[in-house]
Amino acid sequence: MTTERWVRVVAGFFVLLSLSLGIETSPLFVSSNWLWFTAFVGANLLQSGFTRLCPLEMILRRMGVKSAESACSR
Repeated sequence: MTTERWVRVVAGFFVLLSLSLGIETSPLFVSSNWLWFTAFVGANLLQSGFTRLCPLEMILRRMGVKSAESACSR
C-alpha cells in the first residue's frame, strides 16, 4: 500500500474510533471529549489537502513506505 492509502485508512479508523468513544449512544462511550479528536483529524485532513503537509505521511516515508508517485514510476 502507498502512503496516501495508509493515511486514508488511519484517518478513517481514528474518526470511527473517536466517534464510537465520544457519542453517548455508543456502547463504547467514554467521554464526549473524544469528539475533539474527531475534529482534530478532520482539520488535519483539510489542511493537508491544501498544504500537502501530513505528519503521518512523513513518518510513513521515513519507514520506507512508497508514495503513489514513486510507485507509478517503476
